[in-house]
Amino acid sequence: MSRIGGFLLVMLIAMATTSGVAFLLYRNELGRLRHAASRGSLIANLDIGPIEYADSGAGIPLLSIHGAGGGFDLGLAIAADLVGGGFRVIAPSRFGYLRTPVPRDPSPAAQGDAHAALLARLNVSKAVVVGVSAGARSAVELALRHPDKVAALVLIVPALYSPTSPVSINVSLGNRFAFWAVNVGGDFAWWAAETVAPSILIRFLGVRPALVAVAPQAERERVMSFVSSVEPLSLRFPGIKIDSVPELHELPLQEITAPTTIISARDDLFNTLPAAEFAASRIPGAKLVVYDTGGHLLVGHAQQVREAVRVFLEGAGVTR
Repeated sequence: MSRIGGFLLVMLIAMATTSGVAFLLYRNELGRLRHAASRGSLIANLDIGPIEYADSGAGIPLLSIHGAGGGFDLGLAIAADLVGGGFRVIAPSRFGYLRTPVPRDPSPAAQGDAHAALLARLNVSKAVVVGVSAGARSAVELALRHPDKVAALVLIVPALYSPTSPVSINVSLGNRFAFWAVNVGGDFAWWAAETVAPSILIRFLGVRPALVAVAPQAERERVMSFVSSVEPLSLRFPGIKIDSVPELHELPLQEITAPTTIISARDDLFNTLPAAEFAASRIPGAKLVVYDTGGHLLVGHAQQVREAVRVFLEGAGVTR
């Protein structure tokens, strides 16, 4: 065998070995993630259908409504990360996420009704409601359709209606790859990108990778925990599909009676600031908090957000 042939054979064996090792790592990780996603939640069989949820902690009830790519697990993480302790956190998996199926009507209004039904099933008369990103849509519907259930409303980087500049995401090469991974429910594609090119997924989640690169280690780890929280992608794909094609329209926000605070960032790559400003201008007495940087995950501002929420809830008469 020639030297070139021997070299090519060695390279082929090395590539096959590397691919085999990568596949084994992926399969083990996927199994772990699927196992984790199946633990820590319950199922409430409501008239609207089964709703998966977690019920954790003690204190004032807080309904944590996750955004796109989430589930009950992300709802729990958001509450701990951006709101802090001292609450009884109720975190549902919205329609199409994890063990909550897609009903005939998956609209934000129907989801708002499901939130109210879940609170009623758990004998919760009123709760602080936190809606993040796409989860803000059903949080607003809950406040409009069931005002008696909402003690206070917290909307974080809300993916709501704006008459001038809609929520969007730029179609870069990296985002096209992430869209492809999402559209095919690509568990392996997402895992591989997280392993070898995490900046693609960081941008896809609405944050400039350069901002994360210069952040403290703890903050970089926080961002990567959100990237990992999307896995297994295939278990969240039906919900992501619903959230990706929203039929956003103007709602009678002036009818919301709950004390409200809204938080966003100027450099959010999902462009939630115009929607946040519009909602704050319509909801009576709403407070608006805007950070110059931080992106969709409010990088570098988790502690400030917790403090802002604490001060808001105290001012609204909702104390821990």
